[in-house]
Amino acid sequence: MTADKSSGPGSPQPQDAPAEKPRPKKVEENETSPEPAEAKDAPGRKRRRRIVFVILAILFVAGAIFGIKMLIFYKHHAETDDAQIEAHIDPVLPKVSGYVTEILVDDNQRVEAGQPLLAIDTRDLQAKVDTAQAAVASADAKIAVARANVASARVQSANAAADVSRYAALRAKEEVSQQQFDASKTAAGSLEAGVAATQRSVSAAQAEAAQKRADLEYALLQLSYARVVAPASGVVSRKSVEVGQFVQAGQPLLAIVQDGETWVVANFKETQVRKMRVGQPVEIEVDAYPKVVFHGKVDSFAAATGARFALLPPDNATGNFTKVVQRIPVKVVFTDPPDAARPLRAGMNVTAIVRVS
Repeated sequence: MTADKSSGPGSPQPQDAPAEKPRPKKVEENETSPEPAEAKDAPGRKRRRRIVFVILAILFVAGAIFGIKMLIFYKHHAETDDAQIEAHIDPVLPKVSGYVTEILVDDNQRVEAGQPLLAIDTRDLQAKVDTAQAAVASADAKIAVARANVASARVQSANAAADVSRYAALRAKEEVSQQQFDASKTAAGSLEAGVAATQRSVSAAQAEAAQKRADLEYALLQLSYARVVAPASGVVSRKSVEVGQFVQAGQPLLAIVQDGETWVVANFKETQVRKMRVGQPVEIEVDAYPKVVFHGKVDSFAAATGARFALLPPDNATGNFTKVVQRIPVKVVFTDPPDAARPLRAGMNVTAIVRVS
């Protein structure tokens, strides 16, 4: 076999062909090139910023409007929620001591003025009445005896005066001695003084009888107190007495909350009452009846702050001084008629708003 010329030892070796470069992919006309992530998020971020700005602007405007309204409101009104409804509460106290024998009412029962509430054992009181009646009878008897003594003394005095007249005629004729005449005059004067003394004894007996009658009336009054009655019309509350209990005179047994009249005691800060005047209108919001407004007016102002009536009033002259805004009780009366559907009870919390200008 003959060798290829190109592969001979003296023949030139062929050079390696240059490597072919990769051609870039041809982008199709309908194919879009990918955009950066930041470019995609930019519109959404701007949109969110605009929303936040709008919300902040709305909140700012709303806050400004609310602030202006509150400023205008508190310029012409004074408001406090430190206020409660008050009513007349009459304590029922026995006027005599004794054991309770009967209770005629129960808690939260409506009663009328003068209605019996309870009874106390009357045996001791009745014994005192009987003793007083006997004393009155004895005093009346003394008066009768004293009057009889007066009548007797008057008869004796009249006889003695007649004897003096007879002795005077006999003495003129010198038929009796001067001594006998003087003795008759002395006896007549003594009997006349006895009449005056017996008359004074009648007055003393009458005074004693009057005292005994007063004792009898007092005993009867004490006996009447054994039946405790309602001092006013209202509702029985806070009953703390049972049958068989021994009660002392003046001991609280129960209370009667009177019907009808109620009012509000609102404790305003001392800085709020500067423009308040009697007769200014008041709006009253009761916590028990939300969204219901009652109407009233300022009736009066307390003469001192509430702290002055505390059990231990503050003494600013001792120790370190800390200034505390005081509150002044203001009485507010209702101008609306009572609403049976929304009864107002003593102690209810309310909010009082006074229009000061």
